[in-house]
Amino acid sequence: MKGITPRIIAKVCGGTFVGDAAALDKEIAFVTRDSREAADGCLFSAIPGERVDGHDFLEMCREKGAVCALCQRKVENTSLPYILVENTQTALGALSAYYREQFNIPVIGITGSVGKTSAKEMIASVLSQRFNTLKTQGNYNNELGVPLTLFGLNDSHEAAVIEMGISDFGEMERLTAMVHPTAAVITTVGYSHLECLGDLDGVLKAKTAITEGMKQGGMLMVNGDDEKLRGYEGYSNKLCYGLDENSAVRAENIRALGLEGMELTIVSGERRIPARINAFGDHLVYAALAAASVGMLLGLSNEEIAAGIAGYEVVGRRSRAVNAGSFVVIDDCYNANPNSVTSALRSLTLPEGRKVAVLGDMLELGSESAKLHGMVGDFAGDRAELVITQGNMSRFISEAAAKKTRAVHFDQKAELIDALPELICPGDVVLVKASRGMRFEDITEALMSL
Repeated sequence: MKGITPRIIAKVCGGTFVGDAAALDKEIAFVTRDSREAADGCLFSAIPGERVDGHDFLEMCREKGAVCALCQRKVENTSLPYILVENTQTALGALSAYYREQFNIPVIGITGSVGKTSAKEMIASVLSQRFNTLKTQGNYNNELGVPLTLFGLNDSHEAAVIEMGISDFGEMERLTAMVHPTAAVITTVGYSHLECLGDLDGVLKAKTAITEGMKQGGMLMVNGDDEKLRGYEGYSNKLCYGLDENSAVRAENIRALGLEGMELTIVSGERRIPARINAFGDHLVYAALAAASVGMLLGLSNEEIAAGIAGYEVVGRRSRAVNAGSFVVIDDCYNANPNSVTSALRSLTLPEGRKVAVLGDMLELGSESAKLHGMVGDFAGDRAELVITQGNMSRFISEAAAKKTRAVHFDQKAELIDALPELICPGDVVLVKASRGMRFEDITEALMSL
């Protein structure tokens, strides 16, 4: 961090400084909300949680070298100076918005129902060919994580790519006020967080709010193959990328290479960029197109864009192809909604071998959950020779899939795992996907040990 002191924090957040005034002008080195990460020069953000209250750890943070804390209630029995605010999380947001404005660099905001992390990684890989680029790490894409990401900016950074995830109305407005993007990418409008957002029009409204905090004249880049995004007219400076021939940035000559990725040509006007994606999943074509769109916007050459796309690496449990010996596992346990599952099933058809889909519940789908699970099951029935499901709602996947292919349902995950040796055969390609709350990584680990 640069130039941030408790005096500035108190002013920006409208807080009251409590403690030794000698700390008022000490420079903050970094911000943390985890007392275990406290160290010399830090600002500790005390956030009350369901199990643990950060306000109980101020003295521990002082012993580790913290300069100051940010608190939303008075704290007794501590010698660590703190700034008292009405709400710690809101104050962090205000401080991150102030801090972000100290940097006159391209800041790309990324959101969408599906594919935002892949797009973020691909865009960062492309921009890193020319710029020292900060990017969102891990799941720091919400109202707690985005401020911490922004606090990572320093004078060495020449660009930033910030992932922005939401689940309810109002969240994007708060995030975009922090990030203040110079340009933004929306990957898809899909069936996610419907318990709060209602329907696809609600998702569109919530996602496109990213433009409310965009720098004047900033470019909004959207997936033009997404019906809702293609038809969106709420922001004038919009560019569409996709497979449609009318997209400003499009892909041609796509050639699948199985588990090794794919080759394609990216076309925009007179520009033609031969590119290779060295990761599994045809959804990555859209990530590459988003990255190329951003790269072109910021003046990168064809060679730099192609090199960045080739340098993309899979993050965590997102379409990670793993050789398990006699069969292949497509580990895609990070999360799931109807759009991401159907995308994964389309990719499942690319490698050679019997196609097996191990699918679990997709959470937070509201009143349409049964219908949407059945829709996925119907889709799976056309693309897998065997569908294995587990979970309360995934029985609707199994019932729909069984009309077209072999389907087996289990009520308990342990029962499914016990049955794997009989269900999985040499040469199979096995997709494992469910919402994070289903913890299907247990199934992936069991497959790897067969």
